[in-house]
Amino acid sequence: MLTRGERRNLAVGLCFISPWIVGFLMLTVYPVAASLYFSFCDYDVLSPPLWVGALNYTDMATDTVFWKSLWNTLRFAAMALPLGMILSLLVAVLLNQAVAGRSIFRTIYFLPSLIPLVASVMIWLWIFNGSFGLLNYALSFLGIEGPNWLADPSWTMPSLVIMSFWGIGNTVVIYLAALQDVPRHLYESADLDGASAFAKLRHITIPLISPVIYFNLIMGIIGSLQVFVQPYIMMPGGGPDQAALFYAVYLFENAFTYLNMGYASAMAWVLFAIILALTLFATRLSRRHVYYAGE
Repeated sequence: MLTRGERRNLAVGLCFISPWIVGFLMLTVYPVAASLYFSFCDYDVLSPPLWVGALNYTDMATDTVFWKSLWNTLRFAAMALPLGMILSLLVAVLLNQAVAGRSIFRTIYFLPSLIPLVASVMIWLWIFNGSFGLLNYALSFLGIEGPNWLADPSWTMPSLVIMSFWGIGNTVVIYLAALQDVPRHLYESADLDGASAFAKLRHITIPLISPVIYFNLIMGIIGSLQVFVQPYIMMPGGGPDQAALFYAVYLFENAFTYLNMGYASAMAWVLFAIILALTLFATRLSRRHVYYAGE
């Protein structure tokens, strides 16, 4: 039994956090529960939801556009995620070296991640333009005739993968913070033993920052499977041959273009299940390779 003073303190504490509780219930719990209910309904937003059971989920099995969008998203994640993690780690290692103007270089690599996505997409539309784009102009100096990046189905996905490297600044900063915690004496001992730079990276740096690599892997899985702004603006409708129709874009179109909110809610829960499965798989796979200093 709580004493009178404890009950008073509990009431005061609940009053202080009540705005957060109300916001959490109304803006998080209710939308999640409502989307789960709507996923079993035929719901067009304008009419009352009609319960149809698992029909929305079974319809996905025969929806060729659904499978196309899922395949495009998984293919993008399989290309952009590992390449982005490797590139950001290498950039972080280079920026961690004691060179003149190091802070300037760090700022340059981080600045692109501060640019709003819509603004950066407009820049990349100009860079990837097949007729007068900056990238093809640069390739022409090497005697290479650049492709029509955004109009050729075989080049739309590589274009989006290349563009994804524009925003590695946040990941680089996280890696840099982790690199600061690697004990210097380990590198000094490795130098005395004649270890190469690659050997120190493999046997010292990567094992000691493995928790951060694991964190970036999980965040990368979540982020790469929810890519929306870039393909939605750059290639409306999925681009040529729907080569850039991503899962999140198709979900948005079902919800707000076709007003098929029930089907969109079902797609959202399928995406949640996919992300959860991949996250658990990555966790299980990396369990033996993540080193925690406290263990």
